[in-house]
Amino acid sequence: MNPKPLLFSSQSYAYLQARILQHHPFETGKVEVKLFPDGERYQRICCDVMDRDCILLGGTCSDSDTLELYDLACAIVKHGAKSLCLVVPYYGYSTMERAVHDGDVVTAKTRARLLSAIPQAARGNHIALMDLHAGGVAHYFEGGIVTHHLFAKEVIVESCRSIGGKDFVLASTDAGRAKWVESLANELRVDAAFVFKRRIDGSTTQLTAMNAKVEGKKVIIYDDMIRTGGSLLNAAEAYKQAGATEISAIATHGVLPGEALKKLTDSALFKHIMVTDTHPRALDLQAPGYEVISVARILSNWLAKKFQIN
Repeated sequence: MNPKPLLFSSQSYAYLQARILQHHPFETGKVEVKLFPDGERYQRICCDVMDRDCILLGGTCSDSDTLELYDLACAIVKHGAKSLCLVVPYYGYSTMERAVHDGDVVTAKTRARLLSAIPQAARGNHIALMDLHAGGVAHYFEGGIVTHHLFAKEVIVESCRSIGGKDFVLASTDAGRAKWVESLANELRVDAAFVFKRRIDGSTTQLTAMNAKVEGKKVIIYDDMIRTGGSLLNAAEAYKQAGATEISAIATHGVLPGEALKKLTDSALFKHIMVTDTHPRALDLQAPGYEVISVARILSNWLAKKFQIN
């Protein structure tokens, strides 16, 4: 009987490692980590990975997180892992997926090339990504690494039903997310709404139209991520002016830097703000009406199926 895969995690994703283990009993991969006063990181794998299937959970939330993930992955392969599966719930720089101006660095692609450069394990390397801002990013990985684009749809649908009931409108922050919002709305059997924006300058947009009637309705706005919250606030104000009786927001990735969440809650526009735990920052925050839901079940079930674990 083959041993269960070893599940490692970077430091910032230890919380999600623990949650995944609650669903399926993978074997815990142990790593010793020390930080030196000059900021350099020491890592040591404290278990035998020779001829083992290894899973490494981590994100690219920051440059430091990315390099921690890369360094550890390289060491796992070097020490004889049979296979390596990277699980990256939040892929940073995913909005920098194309060049807009001459000379722009397409960082989503350069980071994909970095992770593609991890040496190949004997039976190959895989990477699982979740709710990418642009689906094409999955094709930026090169060489022998195999990509998998996973979706948080299961928990998003459950959350929409829990706060919206049966009669609400599923809305987007702009027409750019229309296809994904329409897919969710069809599954929920509710109407979909989109607002249309015109860009005034680099930091200002103007709402120009709305495609659906929301007067007298609950509205749930879905987006793949909430960062500063500016687009979400603009959309919520538009739906409120159009007659929505109640507005909530759901997003997969709760990035929410600085005072972003406070800005949203202080607006008094939202009854609920829900994000998943794909980004560590989401768990550091608290506010009235703010809730974090977990994607651990989705990730754990996908990994169990991949490695044929009951």
